[in-house]
Amino acid sequence: MTDGIRLAFGLLTVLPVRNDRVDRDTARRAMLAAPAVGLVVGGAAALVMVAADRLGLGGLTRAVLAVAVPAVLTRALHLDGLADLADGLGSGRPAEEALAVMKRSDIGPFGVVTLLLVVMGQAAALAEAPEGAYAVVLAAVTGRLAFPWACRAGVPAARPEGLGALVAGTVPAGGAAAVTVIVLVLATGCGALAGGLHGLVTSALAVVCGVGAALALLRHAVRRLGGVTGDVLGALAEIAALAALLVLAVR
Repeated sequence: MTDGIRLAFGLLTVLPVRNDRVDRDTARRAMLAAPAVGLVVGGAAALVMVAADRLGLGGLTRAVLAVAVPAVLTRALHLDGLADLADGLGSGRPAEEALAVMKRSDIGPFGVVTLLLVVMGQAAALAEAPEGAYAVVLAAVTGRLAFPWACRAGVPAARPEGLGALVAGTVPAGGAAAVTVIVLVLATGCGALAGGLHGLVTSALAVVCGVGAALALLRHAVRRLGGVTGDVLGALAEIAALAALLVLAVR
């Protein structure tokens, strides 16, 4: 499992983690460990949010700074995937041509608009969340919880190469479910401590809605593209995080 954790941080962050093994078995463990990456990334964002609060910065400013932290720690990898997937799906072209659009280095209008709306939505929802520091951590974990579901057995890769080909179909459905249960238990416990019954309920709903939104997008992407790619995984993480934050913003 140590190799899987190292690979998870090596693939999903800019942290200088050495990966001694890169194969499908290790990739399976890495995808199961992905929520732990979200815990670290989200924790860093929470620290920035708390520091901004101590400096007397406003709620929206704190939220924008916190949203920027995962982008920095991931080298905007997931945001880039979101923009690329939006361009590919928005092109309306057959799978092979849509995949070619996604592989280009430039960002088209669909990608720009989607990127802006999602980032602004995340910041706005985080600014409204009663427990902002907790919300940004849970959103980051929920975003990475989409990975084991997207890489579960039966979900093919859209290309024969790349990150999608490495991780697609590696995670048993039971493994994805088990990780989700662990996240739900921890989230509801922390939510109850932070906000009582309301915190418990909204935490559970945030995880469920985040994963649900990711699965809905995954189904559409697989139907249109024939499988998953690294861009699809990144998009799922951002959409799941947005859905979780929107739920957590409810007072």
